[in-house]
Amino acid sequence: MALSEDCYFYNQILYKHRMPNLFLIGPMGAGKTTIGRQLARQLGRKFYDSDKVIEERTGVSIPLIFELEQEAGFRKREKAVIDELSQYNDIVLATGGGAVLDADNRNHLASRGHVIYLHAPIEYLLQRTARDTNRPLLQTEDPQRKLQELMAIRDPLYREIAHSIIETNSCPVKQVVATILIMVTEQRL
Repeated sequence: MALSEDCYFYNQILYKHRMPNLFLIGPMGAGKTTIGRQLARQLGRKFYDSDKVIEERTGVSIPLIFELEQEAGFRKREKAVIDELSQYNDIVLATGGGAVLDADNRNHLASRGHVIYLHAPIEYLLQRTARDTNRPLLQTEDPQRKLQELMAIRDPLYREIAHSIIETNSCPVKQVVATILIMVTEQRL
């Protein structure tokens, strides 16, 4: 390895360890998992989706957890998983849409990494979740009204802990990831 390559490698190691964890928050359908997975790949980091971790550990789907344990049971599991995952290093974490409802979750996320709120208008969220039966809170006669109710409560909480807000709207995933990567590299979070 040439001297310049050694310096580059060393600088990359230093940079990687100075950059905080990246935590993606936002409503269901905002693209947290898809964007998070690609972002982690680009940064060479491990990716976690808190909902997927819960499903893997319980061996059942989120809708079944809601059915058996109600939302309160799910939130208890979610809180434990977010506490654990937010303590890892060099990760990208996509949280569930309601993770911000718990004050401890908000504190852990805000203090243990850089929180990015992926925001999208309700009409886009409806389009993205229209055929998804894996979202128990939207299994109602009026999903639009339910999303409006959820956003009225959650949007202020997302904004309270967000270090950055990214509009996903109808932007292609690659464009959103590129925007975050520019923010990460230029601002050296």
